[in-house]
Amino acid sequence: MPRPSHRRQTILRSRRLAAPPLRFFLPVTLLVCLLGLMVLRGMATNEVFHDTRTTESADSGTVPENLLAGGPVVDARGDLNDDPVSYSIPDRTIVLSFDDGPDPLWTPKLLDELAERHVHASFFITGAMAAQHPDIVRRMVAEGHEIGLHTFSHPDLSLQSKARLTYELSQTQLALAGVAGIHSSLFRPPYSSTASAVDDWTWPVVKEIGSRGYLTTFIDADTEDWQRPGVKAIVDAAVPKQPGKGAMVLMHDAGGDRSQTVEAVGTLIDTLEERGYRFATIGEALGDSETMVEVHGYQLWTGRAYISATQLSVELLPWLVSLLAVVGVLVFGRFALMLVLSTVHVRRTRRPGFGWGPAVTGPVTVLVPAYNEQECIANTLHSLSAGEQPIEVIVIDDGSSDDTARIVRDLDLPGVRLITQPNSGKPQALNTGIANASHDIIVMMDGDTVFEPSTVRELVQPFGDPTVGAVAGNAKVGNRDTLIGAWQHIEYVMGFNLDRRMYDVLNIMPTIPGAVGAFRRSALERVGGMSEDTLAEDTDVTMALLRDGWRIVYAEKARAWTEAPASMNQLWSQRYRWSYGTMQAMWKHRHALVERGPGGRFGRIGLPLVVLFGVLAPLLAPLIDLFLLYGILFVDAPRTLTAWGGVLIVQGLLAYYSFRLDREKPWHLITLPVQQLVYRQLMYLVLLQSSITALTGGRLRWQKLRRTGEVSAPIVEV
Repeated sequence: MPRPSHRRQTILRSRRLAAPPLRFFLPVTLLVCLLGLMVLRGMATNEVFHDTRTTESADSGTVPENLLAGGPVVDARGDLNDDPVSYSIPDRTIVLSFDDGPDPLWTPKLLDELAERHVHASFFITGAMAAQHPDIVRRMVAEGHEIGLHTFSHPDLSLQSKARLTYELSQTQLALAGVAGIHSSLFRPPYSSTASAVDDWTWPVVKEIGSRGYLTTFIDADTEDWQRPGVKAIVDAAVPKQPGKGAMVLMHDAGGDRSQTVEAVGTLIDTLEERGYRFATIGEALGDSETMVEVHGYQLWTGRAYISATQLSVELLPWLVSLLAVVGVLVFGRFALMLVLSTVHVRRTRRPGFGWGPAVTGPVTVLVPAYNEQECIANTLHSLSAGEQPIEVIVIDDGSSDDTARIVRDLDLPGVRLITQPNSGKPQALNTGIANASHDIIVMMDGDTVFEPSTVRELVQPFGDPTVGAVAGNAKVGNRDTLIGAWQHIEYVMGFNLDRRMYDVLNIMPTIPGAVGAFRRSALERVGGMSEDTLAEDTDVTMALLRDGWRIVYAEKARAWTEAPASMNQLWSQRYRWSYGTMQAMWKHRHALVERGPGGRFGRIGLPLVVLFGVLAPLLAPLIDLFLLYGILFVDAPRTLTAWGGVLIVQGLLAYYSFRLDREKPWHLITLPVQQLVYRQLMYLVLLQSSITALTGGRLRWQKLRRTGEVSAPIVEV
């Protein structure tokens, strides 16, 4: 794949600088929508904004006397706000009112009892329950029952602000419009009782409710059915103490076991009808048929949209929880595998007398494909010239537009050959080098990488085993003193190198790093050399070698120091290319799943592990942060942070262990908590965009990272 010209590079760089907002739009929008749906579901289940505080009884000095001595329905609307009037239920009339529903189990049973006896009742519903069980509310309305508001989440309004009061009313009306196409002018405050119990805490709420056009409804008789005192006790509490007196009776159709309530309703109706009572809704009892009105247009459609979104959120959360469990299993499963298998690898390769076979002391070829590497190429070649293994170095200048070729010529180092070719892409540059190589063992490195004196020697020793076709070296981040460099340093040590130890033990190494890898020339020729089919040519050829039956191992002492991306934009470009290229390679080698022999082993073990650990887990990992944010803001911040801290401790211990294995100083691990948060989002964004690109058949061009040349010499670590 040709690299772009210098002018085209400038254009592409300008586009990339302008692209991030668009590149982030879809992934970020998806995360925001998921969080919004989680919050919506939390509102419907009273997890969000839930407030269980209640007030104690207070004086009633500010409450009008006529209200305290009046009936259960208080009208403080409009001109009556400062001088409210109250209405009593007419004689021989009973209003059955039910609070806190609808409940999916008990409310339908109550409706059956009422329908059997042709009685209408008044149901004061919460918006949260209505949003969860819209069919029951529709049934209420269809059967002639009356709907009133009981807030959205059942808080004590005496302790809430006007803004919260507005939220409780508007959300409940929104839910009511969405489920039944109506609004109601009836309201009953949570934790309320009779009108005589209105106090200085409750009265301001009644006035505010009245100013918004609502009738406030209290009660005459509280059956206290929520305490489950028995059917007889519920019926006795509901029967008016004065024969023939009308009453507003309070029962509950939600909030617990309401079997006694269901049984008591039928008994109560039968008993009072025998005594000459009639049953009515509040509107019917007071002669007001306008307690509920139909809504149309904007109010109706916004309500329906809200209910649809709420139902989606309720149904979606179990799936999100399941996916979070999958992420947890993948993350901790990977931790366990890396811990166990890396320990096996270390014990095997560090035991006294370990060797791969006869020592490899003969000359090898080192290929250095270079494209605009003028800042780094001198350091790279000087590091090779100081090596302990006899080598020939072939620099393949792939149409560089800078002074890379001139610098190589001017250095005139012994054993270094320069080949120039028109810009053809890295795979073709490597194939050119392979074709011109003089030796059977070929080391490949990037033009921005420097080797230690022992790197090539350590890298080629596994070829003493004739079954080994390729060797992965130990890539190190050289520019690790910046924050983003430190994050990549942690990733290389904790992620890539532990992964390579694990894959080595399983004999399914999926990738030889382009910065430091070695190949048996005959093995490369058997698989057709470096392919241009994918953007991850190193992963592609590694998978091809595995399918051809070659063993691929990890040489931890073959250290190479590479210049990692120095900005988030460069890191994005690199990981986008890696992720997309890896997906291409997996798709290309998908037939390994059904092959026999070594190819089948890789297909049925290696490919699934790469998919699970390299694609699925990072793609789902932001769920951890979504649930973390949701838990901190809306559920239980201390417990949520404790759980997250526990996961972080496990990660920290594994990271410390990996640093010990690599003999690295652990002080960079102080950035691990932030690194985990940032990297989860970065890899999610990268993988989602890569997946979209792959699914839509898009093509991604090679993107050259800007180098500084600051990795000038191997760093000796203790």
